[in-house]
Amino acid sequence: MVNTVHIDVVSAEASIFAGEAEFIVVPASAGEVGIYPNHAPMVTSIKPGALRIKTADSAEETLIFLSGGLLEVQPGLITVLADTAVRGHDLDEAKAIAAKAAAEEAMKNRSSDMDYAKAQAELSEAVAQIQAIERLRKKTH
Repeated sequence: MVNTVHIDVVSAEASIFAGEAEFIVVPASAGEVGIYPNHAPMVTSIKPGALRIKTADSAEETLIFLSGGLLEVQPGLITVLADTAVRGHDLDEAKAIAAKAAAEEAMKNRSSDMDYAKAQAELSEAVAQIQAIERLRKKTH
């Protein structure tokens, strides 16, 4: 029998994923973090990027784009509280590319430091979405 841990991925809108996982990889603020069953308890912030979940019943990884949030690891339970979470197959590449272009334009034409910081955050999220789409594309080809 495969050793697993329960994971719940929730956003403000809905529960995105709930199930048993062999391991997960999370885009934490200090870098990607791999978590297996019996991992030490921890809490960390999440940066925009792809959450990868390897379930016990599938050879494929489930990919979920996270725009940010919090990760909590407890014995037997991993909880991802996402600002926004989108299943990999629901990501829109054209929309992400347009958002990246708009953020780059806003950074060029900034009128204040606040506008620049917001544009940087939007650019970071758009780039992370595009990278998640590319990772998903490589996995399916």
